Amino acid sequence: MYELDEKKYLYILIVIPILVLLFLFNLYWKKKKQREFGDYKLIKRLTPERSIFKSSLKITVFLLALAFLIVGLVNPKIGTRMETVKREGIDIVFAIDVSKSMLAEDIAPSRLDKTKQLVSQIINKLGSDRIGIVAYAGSAFPVLPITTDYSVAKMFLQSMNPGMVSSQGTSLDEAIQMSASYFDEKSKTSKLVILISDGEDHSEGVESVVEEAEKNGLKIITIGVGTEKGGTIPLKRNGKIEGYQRDRNDEVVVTKLNEATLKAIAKGTKGGYINGSNTKQVLDYVKNALDNIEKTEFEATQFANYQSQFQWFIGAAFLFLFLDIFLMEKKTKWVKKLNLFNEKE
Repeated sequence: MYELDEKKYLYILIVIPILVLLFLFNLYWKKKKQREFGDYKLIKRLTPERSIFKSSLKITVFLLALAFLIVGLVNPKIGTRMETVKREGIDIVFAIDVSKSMLAEDIAPSRLDKTKQLVSQIINKLGSDRIGIVAYAGSAFPVLPITTDYSVAKMFLQSMNPGMVSSQGTSLDEAIQMSASYFDEKSKTSKLVILISDGEDHSEGVESVVEEAEKNGLKIITIGVGTEKGGTIPLKRNGKIEGYQRDRNDEVVVTKLNEATLKAIAKGTKGGYINGSNTKQVLDYVKNALDNIEKTEFEATQFANYQSQFQWFIGAAFLFLFLDIFLMEKKTKWVKKLNLFNEKE
């Protein structure tokens, strides 16, 4: 298992193919000018010590040094062993609405982006709880199983979008059912679902699903994202708005926050509801709720002792730079005698 500390430096690797192209162009330009100057074979005889192979070797060694230096800046880390640690916490599943109505911008920058911000901030406040992620629209889709790896959870969170779920609409009952399936029924660990949505629901079986969840000891906290005034759903291409979502009558759709449905879900499972417009209030509310939920001890297996490996790459980079300094573009006498590259005329 490995991780990269500073991934941004990987973009510098684009310099390497650019330098290769410049080197090849320089060779072509020199050869062309030499042919214009005189007979190419005669020029080679006049400069017997010049070696094309050595110049190619020098640029190769330099590029290897540059590549190793860049990777060293990235600082790869390797998990040297697995260890099982005991933690105390609860199991939390984030059920995130990714329907098209979540693209509405009545909450800046959009309902979906606001949701990602809220979930990310909540994860930052967690201690040793296990988390999972479910995406839903017209159907539910498992995004991330229960895990203690918060960095992976955030990575999956940022990639969520309406295209993940082919069936559009909003099916809250499927979202709850999918979230409930994440939990081990035999486990005594406290179970919590944090459901974030604008509250629009096109399903009919929410009440029965909520009743079943409550019987199984599942508590649901709902967070409403949107405004009662509502907003239109922009249709964008390459970041530019090309129009707005329309219904069958060709009228622009206005989607509004439906708090009543979200409050009913929360009440049915002895959970709670909060409007998601104020991030600090949401974080305080969730923290208070988590503090009042009984924690259970569980085991988690994870890679431990991540060790930095940058020193090996930096060392290799300096070695190649050292070689590059002492590599001359003239032919080496003892190599020349071997005639490895058929350079003798």
